[in-house]
Amino acid sequence: MEPEEEPGGAAVREVYEEAGVKGKLGRLLGIFEQNQDRKHRTYVYVLTVTEILEDWEDSVNIGRKREWFKVEDAIKVLQCHKPVHAEYLEKLKLGCSPTNGNSVVSSHPDNSSLYVTSAQTSGLPSTVR
Repeated sequence: MEPEEEPGGAAVREVYEEAGVKGKLGRLLGIFEQNQDRKHRTYVYVLTVTEILEDWEDSVNIGRKREWFKVEDAIKVLQCHKPVHAEYLEKLKLGCSPTNGNSVVSSHPDNSSLYVTSAQTSGLPSTVR
């Protein structure tokens, strides 16, 4: 996240910058903390996609690719590369609270495809693919 940036705004910005996707921010699905001192917090949101860009800054400058996954497939891919993010999706899929118990996650009916981005309070952007 940028200084003074809200998590929702950071999520919208990062999806645009890193995946070339524009959309309308939906509800917060969960907040996850990775350590006991609560300095690393990840916010997960619904984003209703309104536009998918053919070319975007990261695709042109660094060759970034965009892929869409069914939730189950995304979890499998993430388990190899970003297991903590796979855990987030598992918990959201199951409608369970994250390990810190501070988030209420209700079930969500449309689990067909997704691109997930996270905004972190540590100031370091991280994208879940």
